[in-house]
Amino acid sequence: MLFNSPEYLVFFVLVFGVSWALRGFPSLRIWVLLLASYFFYASNNSWLIALILVSTQIDFWVAKGIEDSDDPRRRRRLLLVSVCANLGLLGFFKYFNFFVETGVALAGAVGAEVDYTPLKILLPVGISFYTFQSMSYTIDVYRGELRAERSWSRFAFYVAFFPQLVAGPIMRAQEFMPQIPRRPTLPLVDFERAVAMIGRGLLKKMVLADYFLAPYADLAFDHPEQVGCLAAWLGLYAFTFQIYFDFSGYTDIAIGCSRLLGYHLPDNFKLPYVAVSFSDFWRRWHISLSSWLRDYLYIPLGGNRMPSEAGIYRNLMLTMLLGGLWHGAAWHFVLWGALHGLYLAIERRWGGPRDARDFADRGPLRLFGRRLLIFHAVVLTWLVFRAQDMPHLIDLCRVLLGGGEQETVLRGGMLLCALVVVGSFVAQLIGAAYTPVRGFLRLPLPARAFVYSALVGAIAVFNKGAQPFIYFQF
Repeated sequence: MLFNSPEYLVFFVLVFGVSWALRGFPSLRIWVLLLASYFFYASNNSWLIALILVSTQIDFWVAKGIEDSDDPRRRRRLLLVSVCANLGLLGFFKYFNFFVETGVALAGAVGAEVDYTPLKILLPVGISFYTFQSMSYTIDVYRGELRAERSWSRFAFYVAFFPQLVAGPIMRAQEFMPQIPRRPTLPLVDFERAVAMIGRGLLKKMVLADYFLAPYADLAFDHPEQVGCLAAWLGLYAFTFQIYFDFSGYTDIAIGCSRLLGYHLPDNFKLPYVAVSFSDFWRRWHISLSSWLRDYLYIPLGGNRMPSEAGIYRNLMLTMLLGGLWHGAAWHFVLWGALHGLYLAIERRWGGPRDARDFADRGPLRLFGRRLLIFHAVVLTWLVFRAQDMPHLIDLCRVLLGGGEQETVLRGGMLLCALVVVGSFVAQLIGAAYTPVRGFLRLPLPARAFVYSALVGAIAVFNKGAQPFIYFQF
């Protein structure tokens, strides 16, 4: 069941109506929303709902055991149970074949032939998200930053809440769990803000990502032999904004649906393509993952507190390598993470401005130039991210450098795609300066009604059906 499908609309309207009808019965309301969340997940993954139940039960018991024990060794052992269980499930279902095949390849490289047939393992949708979310809860309890939840239904609801279950944001228990026992409210302004966010998310996903950008991104990446240099670059730029609109569109819909149910999720994107540094980019892109990696991996490794710069560079590289591997069981994801780790290490070595405020006295042209430089450095990493393997990456690079055999003939669709790319970048620049979304909600009601009508019309006209979200594969 996809957010952009008619089935989800029917499902959500029913859940919305029933949940608010039960507003005066908080315990029953939580159970209804929990069962609805399990139904939503099972519609995508069938029996694999059992994995969520296993992870939930283990971390529920472990957290209570940690809080109830004064023995440091027992607390550490219990935390280890949580970490091993979550990473074990994630490792088997997502990485087992990858690591075994890598080992087989290494054995073959030294002359040892190993016969191996990959196992047919179904990747559970969203497993990377809910395992990180559940595991962070037990770590916070172990650190003494959070009290263990004594109600199983409330904790299970935190893990499985359906708007963010499949592709985030990765919620922190400290942010979400205090909201669960509260009596939910939905002021009119929150209702309209939620509807506006859902509409914006659908526009990003169905119109911009799927209709205008995906065809040219797919052509350039899936058939590099059929395109010339100009079309290849257009495809790369198209994918750069396709993945942003696809993923941030999902997040907008998730946040909007959550608000309609009375809960608030954190922002996951803040105009990442106008970043002025690579650290600034990661404060804007997939914020819930980057902050998770910072708090539960980078800082425990030693972060910036290492006695030598080499130790800090090591921590940066390890964090980004694992962040790349989190995205998928393939070496091009690892290489993507390595590139970002290298960017961050270089940035730290040579210093320089890391925030737009650092350019306040340098003039708008310097600021724009810096943003353009960081943007194109990020664009090149998306080339590695989207490539299927090293031979495919080499073919793509050859075409991008003008070595293709095809000549590009500009067509109306390509020009329109280019306009969408340029317009999207300009829109981020404008958004960084004027925050137009807040201004929209201050418009007179007739003006807002016109925009909503135009939005519905655009989605109806530029509709290719319910296409899966890119981050479902992670």
